[in-house]
Amino acid sequence: MEYTWQTVVESAAGSGLGVAVALPLGYLVARSTLASRTLQPYIAASQAVPAVAIAPLLALWAGYGLLPIAILCALLVFFPMLVNTVLGLRELDRDVLNAARVDGVGRWGMLRHIEFPLALPSILAGVRTGCTLSITGAVVGEFVMGGEGLGQLLAVQRGQADTTGLFVTLLTLVLLAAVTHGTVRLAERAVAR
Repeated sequence: MEYTWQTVVESAAGSGLGVAVALPLGYLVARSTLASRTLQPYIAASQAVPAVAIAPLLALWAGYGLLPIAILCALLVFFPMLVNTVLGLRELDRDVLNAARVDGVGRWGMLRHIEFPLALPSILAGVRTGCTLSITGAVVGEFVMGGEGLGQLLAVQRGQADTTGLFVTLLTLVLLAAVTHGTVRLAERAVAR
């Protein structure tokens, strides 16, 4: 349980960081042609670099512990969150947006009362996918940067050729991903109401 808790903390921190960056950037990319043309090639190119290759650099730059692992998780969850945010905002009904503008709704009112609620299902689908992926980010981070979570336990079990322990830890990771997915899904339903 201690190993699982550590992985959950790292995963949650990375997911929170990913949401904090991906959602505002997704709004910017969806609403600004200049930002879209400037940033999208770099955002797409960022997905070509494997997390295992980034992890040693993060360890050099940020040290060891929670921070570099959370950053690695955030890098993994960033893309699906951003893409779903952009997609949700770009697919909004133009007639609804235009009618709100005619009624005098300003930029912030449009975002708060029209765009965000209508794009919410797509945004939450990206958050759900990202939060599930953050478990993988935490495990990869623990493999490369150390730590005290399930990734570190897997490394020890692999080194000892502990097949039973490996299967139990992998099963725990699968259950953790399923619980994370289900928890975010429940939050999604609560927000949708």
